[in-house]
Amino acid sequence: MKSNSNYLFFKNGILILLLLLSSMSFAQAKVEQIEELLSTYEEYGKFNGSVLVSDQGKVIYKKGFGMANMEWDIPNQPNTKHRLGSITKQFTAMLILQLVEEGKLDLKAPITTYLPDYPKASGDIITTHHLLTHTSGIPNYTAFPKFMEDESRNPYTPEEFVKTFSDKALDFTPGEKFSYSNSGYFLLGVLIEKLAGKSYEQMLQDKIFIPLSMKDSGYDNHGDILKNRATGYEKQGGDYVNSSYLDMSIPYAAGSIYSTVEDLYKWDQALYTTSILPKEYMTMYFKPHIPGFDNLHYAYGWIVGYAKIGKSTDSIYAMGHGGGINGFNTNISRTTSNNSLVVLLNNTGRAPLNDMTKAILGIMHGKEYDMPKKSVADAVLAVIEAKGIEAGLSHYNSIKESENYSLSENEMNTIGYQLMESDKVEEANKVFQLIIKEFPTSSNAYDSFGESLMKLGKNDLAIKNYRKSVALNPNNQNGIDSLKNLGDDVSDLVKEVKVSNAVLETYIGKYELQPGFILSVTREGNQLKTQATGQLVFDIFPKSENEFYLKVVDAQLVFNKNDAGDIDSVTLFQGGREMIGKRKD
Repeated sequence: MKSNSNYLFFKNGILILLLLLSSMSFAQAKVEQIEELLSTYEEYGKFNGSVLVSDQGKVIYKKGFGMANMEWDIPNQPNTKHRLGSITKQFTAMLILQLVEEGKLDLKAPITTYLPDYPKASGDIITTHHLLTHTSGIPNYTAFPKFMEDESRNPYTPEEFVKTFSDKALDFTPGEKFSYSNSGYFLLGVLIEKLAGKSYEQMLQDKIFIPLSMKDSGYDNHGDILKNRATGYEKQGGDYVNSSYLDMSIPYAAGSIYSTVEDLYKWDQALYTTSILPKEYMTMYFKPHIPGFDNLHYAYGWIVGYAKIGKSTDSIYAMGHGGGINGFNTNISRTTSNNSLVVLLNNTGRAPLNDMTKAILGIMHGKEYDMPKKSVADAVLAVIEAKGIEAGLSHYNSIKESENYSLSENEMNTIGYQLMESDKVEEANKVFQLIIKEFPTSSNAYDSFGESLMKLGKNDLAIKNYRKSVALNPNNQNGIDSLKNLGDDVSDLVKEVKVSNAVLETYIGKYELQPGFILSVTREGNQLKTQATGQLVFDIFPKSENEFYLKVVDAQLVFNKNDAGDIDSVTLFQGGREMIGKRKD
């Protein structure tokens, strides 16, 4: 039969058109789902800020929600400038690697090589690599007692502020473990200025923002007149107040940058190129240097690993970081396999940005995802403020299991502290009791309850609960310090526990926490190690013969025996959750 080329062309053309229309329809459906998701978060008072989502390198959604300035009813827009908080760290790390590439800095050299005035006792054993990966052991200045009250409002030069933490004893030997430290990244800013001969602020402009045309990004100096700058707010009870003043010399290289979602898209796209850093160093930049948990690890200013997609068990390799600074919280997530980006910048603090990112990734990959629910904590706090604590407790019991509400340990803990800050310590104490009841394996729950008891002068009970907190997480230094301040002898809490190799050998094996998610336990000498599917290996440490904890994250493992006395399962405790893994070998 003679072919009809015109017919074939027409037929193929129709097919291509149908495929194109189908693709456009799917893309439009994604946008509509993202719009519905974020509008619901805004409706429930859980998001107020700016958003940008890109897919295959193209922006598919950008919008502002709520108010950039509530006094003047100025709405958030995609070009609204937000403080980034700790997203700043990835820019600081980039400047450091640029100095390495220029031959001005050796990541493995002691920091006293470049900062000879830094105390030698610690400076001779701390490297720039330690600072970049939060493994230096330098105490985190934002966790110092009364830091917010005594220091955060005062202007400092970088050299002056370094002295507030440089003479303090290290929390641990450099390289021994991961402990998030803003002090380390502050010190990186000092290193940058020393080696470059320019201010950190000027280096950001010269080496990153100007080359990438990020014209709406910079160091957020309070005194500058800055168009389209968002005001930061915090929740106080059921309403918002202006966030507390923070002198921006304090966050410095750990958290001082402002930007927009549109500029962060430019940043994201530049990171696929070698325009500001050669490939060799870009690989180093994103390398997972420090093992973490839940498939996530620390690189240089980035958290990298496998992120969950929506409600599914599927995951995708991603790199991202969150930020929190007075009145703002932020999140950036890049998935390089499909050149996609999610940026969320919120100017009312404490928005559930990780949950929002996870849902958006679910939408983008055609997976089921969770829509937001009303907050149990917010609803309870509103009733407490209007009708008192007993009415609030009653309302809690009536809604905590409702499918229309979500119960979050972190949110309940937050309203407890809001009550304490309002001198409603008795009410806060009762809220913390609720948290313990719902999350009995959470170290943080007992720590918070202990603090409320201490404020009420019930020191014996405070000691009991702080001890419970440390028992659940022996790495809870705040709990140990609080016990010391209460006059308790903590020698039994910090002593080394030894478990025989014969007993350790009985724990070796594979444990299935979820279908396809295996926790492997191995031994090297007298050191027990564990590795979850898709994660790096890390050490676990005994607090009793069958209870072990991680130093890199607040998590514990308990090995369980069956009636015959054999180890047949392990229980993982993390973040108030409990998972049992049956032994598979």
